[in-house]
Amino acid sequence: MNILETPSDKLLAGIRTLLAVKGIATADEVAERIRITDSASPARGAAMVARAWTEPAFRELMLRDGTAAAESMGVPMRGLPPLGVLENTDETHHLVVCTLCSCYPRAVLGYPPFWFKSAAYRARAVRDPRGLLVDFGTSIPAEMKLEVVDSTADYRWMVLPVRPAGTEGWSAEQLAGLVREGDMIGVTIPKGP
Repeated sequence: MNILETPSDKLLAGIRTLLAVKGIATADEVAERIRITDSASPARGAAMVARAWTEPAFRELMLRDGTAAAESMGVPMRGLPPLGVLENTDETHHLVVCTLCSCYPRAVLGYPPFWFKSAAYRARAVRDPRGLLVDFGTSIPAEMKLEVVDSTADYRWMVLPVRPAGTEGWSAEQLAGLVREGDMIGVTIPKGP
């Protein structure tokens, strides 16, 4: 059997043909969606965070409708679950987990890190979130409220972290350079200058 003729390859080709015949998606549309998904990276989310830190109106939009905020920055969201954005504050810290599998806001953060999908991360995020944060080098005050939020197939979540002190007057591009993937799911906190 030729490797290009495996049963899964034949099934995939059949599904793509059926999508085109039914008028749901052409082969070009499927290829474009794959290209868009593969080109997504945490840099998109970091640009959104930096813009929210520098533009109050965008921050409000992002917190009210993450999907619309992403689309306003050219991130295609059609056909994807809604994007919710949780704001970390001096009083509350959010930690995102998918307790079922690996639901992740891929359009704005790219593919999830390997550990996000692990059973150990998923269980520990629920059972011992503060201990999990310490394992990532993140220490939050004992009096700070910690909310663990489940990202699902129906609704994806990301975090708007607290802007680091000492970054006043920085451009959005400079600020985006501070934001790491972990900051946008709450396992880490952006470091200042």
